[in-house]
Amino acid sequence: MVATSQTTGEGWSSRSAFILAAVGAAVGLGNIWRFPTLAGESGGGAFVIFYIGCVFLLGLPLVLSEIFVGRVGQTDAVGSIRKVAVQSGASPSWSIFGGIGAIAAFLIVSFYSVVAGWVLYYAGVMGWDFLQAIMSGDPFRGALAGESQEQIQQRLGDMFASPGLLLAMHFAFMGLTFYIVARGVSSGIEKAATYLMPAFFVLLLGLVIYGAIEGDIGDAVAFLFTPDWSKLTPQVMNSALGQALFSLSLGVAGLITYGSYIKENSGLGATSAMIAFADTGVAILAGLMIFPIVFAVGLDPAAGPTLVFQTLPFAFQTMPGGALFGFLFFILILVAAVTSSISLLEVPTAWGIGERGWSRPKSSAIFGGGAFLIGIACLLGYNVWADVRPLGFWSLFENTDILDTVDGFTGKVMLPLGALFTSLFVGWKADASLLRTTTGLSPAMFGLWRFLIAWLCPLAVTIILVTGLFPSILGA
Repeated sequence: MVATSQTTGEGWSSRSAFILAAVGAAVGLGNIWRFPTLAGESGGGAFVIFYIGCVFLLGLPLVLSEIFVGRVGQTDAVGSIRKVAVQSGASPSWSIFGGIGAIAAFLIVSFYSVVAGWVLYYAGVMGWDFLQAIMSGDPFRGALAGESQEQIQQRLGDMFASPGLLLAMHFAFMGLTFYIVARGVSSGIEKAATYLMPAFFVLLLGLVIYGAIEGDIGDAVAFLFTPDWSKLTPQVMNSALGQALFSLSLGVAGLITYGSYIKENSGLGATSAMIAFADTGVAILAGLMIFPIVFAVGLDPAAGPTLVFQTLPFAFQTMPGGALFGFLFFILILVAAVTSSISLLEVPTAWGIGERGWSRPKSSAIFGGGAFLIGIACLLGYNVWADVRPLGFWSLFENTDILDTVDGFTGKVMLPLGALFTSLFVGWKADASLLRTTTGLSPAMFGLWRFLIAWLCPLAVTIILVTGLFPSILGA
């Protein structure tokens, strides 16, 4: 007997509302923080060009695949995959990869909230600094006036050493995420996307213009778009492949869940393309926002993960209007983090509604509370439990703290598995007529999409999975 799922009865008010919410789900710390970090570490242009190719050859077919499954299923990820499988004459056991995605989303939002808490803290620091600048009569001064570079950089270490501060920021961010998800699709998620995403794009464009005027836009453009193909090593290509999937939030069933709230069968191909274009455009604009500032003050573009929290605050100190634009910069990242975190929490919440029959407030409270508790363990890994290695028996994670272990396991194992099963299921098991009818693609585009999702995507994702688990293959 095949299990059935109940629908939430909720849906997007319009196609534009879905696009805003889906773009919000995709656009997050992966675009604003991780992409510039990887681009800087990987030498710029060659990485960026290869990344763009990965998005449209691999990411876009997977985006359409996830939306297709959700649109047909009209329930949580597990139930939607099960329904498509039954309609296609395939085993309902394929729904297990929806469960993998839901667990991955649950684990990711637990540490994502902790990292977003860092952003919240810096937004508060920069906001207070800007307020002081206004009160002093010099609102257009640089940020963090009077602090040395060492003091600015030390802020990150001081924050990590304070469990109470980390806990307060984590609680505040997770509380906001829970509040939005608990309100439902139309009153919570859609309303948040409707207000936050336009604000996000206004802030992003404003900061790009600021960087172009006050920074070194010429060097930034050359760095991002002039390829040095000698730097396109296997490690760099693998990073670009992984970033393409990570940035679009693939493998966590988020777009399956959001796709289940679509009530009309129109233009899924065009909608998927818009999501991929918007997400990639944000990543490129983030590079054009950050690197002009970095080059203008002679800082290292390969600073790595500390680029946002240590390098840029110092850069804003040396620039006119740095107090204001430093504050706006962290508000921008915070908005991106919120729109992504609500999509992550929505995946297990929808599972609780569809598979367990829970009410939305109950389901979001259970999974939000659980993620909050796991997040506490993650933040304590920076101080009280700094010596704890949860997967220390595994050589891949023997030297990673709690947060990096959860991050690494979900990123190296669960997300690639979710993306791999999605490509195999849609490429090989889903009924072709159901695919054609639902996606509305032209015969030529349908043939290209089916080829990419059935052949290229499984190959590429398998490479990500294998090299992630066995980095020595790449010489790492």
